[in-house]
Amino acid sequence: MIFSVIAVPLAVLIPLMLALFLENNIPGKSIFRTALISPLVVPVASVILIWQVVFHYNGVINVFLESIGIDAVDWFKSDFSRLVVVLLFLWKNTGYNMVLFMAALANIPVDVKEASLLDGVGPVRMFFRIKLNYLSSSIFFVTILSLINSFKVFREVYLLTGDYPYEGLYMLQHYINNTFRTLDYQKLSAAAVIICIIMTVIIAGLFVMDDKLGSSVDE
Repeated sequence: MIFSVIAVPLAVLIPLMLALFLENNIPGKSIFRTALISPLVVPVASVILIWQVVFHYNGVINVFLESIGIDAVDWFKSDFSRLVVVLLFLWKNTGYNMVLFMAALANIPVDVKEASLLDGVGPVRMFFRIKLNYLSSSIFFVTILSLINSFKVFREVYLLTGDYPYEGLYMLQHYINNTFRTLDYQKLSAAAVIICIIMTVIIAGLFVMDDKLGSSVDE
């Protein structure tokens, strides 16, 4: 749950900022966009291999750290483990979320943006007063999608760390998986109910926020 609280907002804010940045005509725009989308086509086995090569105790990062006189870090068995998984989650989801935001930005009426420019509205005010209202539905969708994907990242964590990872990576899905093996149905049912309640509360809150932003656009 702590992982979702950290990763989901980042999976919304970072792609949104990238989409706003790429809305401008900048050199190498298509190359940058392709590089961010490429993780979508990388198989899970390859993702695990890449992360093991990079973050293993004898991996690329620790070799670099030792070369500059810094002690190696056990990335999967320390307080840095959650950071590694957050980076993995963002690496996999940033590109797709960015494309969704870019599509939403492209659908904002041109006359609305031109009228705001004629009124002397700056980029920051235009974002908060105009773009944010039109992006509300996309933000709602991306948030729910990122929330669902944050629970699905258990697959990568399990392949990287096994049944009983470092406590910072032990997720509710680990508990469900390990409880299922012992056939403790009461605890298994309780964990499943907790997940449903958490998802229901969060999605209900997002619906309320989306309705408020949507009503401001209609006005």
